[in-house]
Amino acid sequence: MHTGMRQGPEIWLRPPVTGTGPGGPEPTHDRAGARRFSWVGTHGGAGVSTLAAVYGGHDSGRSWPGAGAPPSVLLVARTHAAGLDTVAGVVEAFRRGQAPPQLDLDGVVLVADAPGRLPRPLAQRVKVLESVIDVYRVPWMPAWRLGELGRPPRETEALARLTGAAR
Repeated sequence: MHTGMRQGPEIWLRPPVTGTGPGGPEPTHDRAGARRFSWVGTHGGAGVSTLAAVYGGHDSGRSWPGAGAPPSVLLVARTHAAGLDTVAGVVEAFRRGQAPPQLDLDGVVLVADAPGRLPRPLAQRVKVLESVIDVYRVPWMPAWRLGELGRPPRETEALARLTGAAR
């Protein structure tokens, strides 16, 4: 039973989703169709529509999921400084219980804002984010710019398992 003082922090207490757990009382995320997600962009151009098309789930745009949409949320941001700022702020809002109480934050999906490696200052900010929540990285996908979505990239196997998009 919740004491009323702690809304939402349970997201910080559960172990990271690995997809290799024994299946205990919590549902495992590695079964296709086991759980549906709502993709929520933390800024414009984050890639929510593309991710929903490739991995399935509900495209919430930049709004909280409404009635009938899956309450399990994956926040989406680009890996540039502004994107990392906005996603960190939304994660903090969840931590403080300022997000709608019916929602469950399941992770952050960072979509590459350019090809190649992240500059060191941005990579350090990603590590800080990874220390408080599960982070899934999506590489730069030139084919996606052309509308050629296809299957999830192999570098995103953990995200594909989580969302049920793994084949």
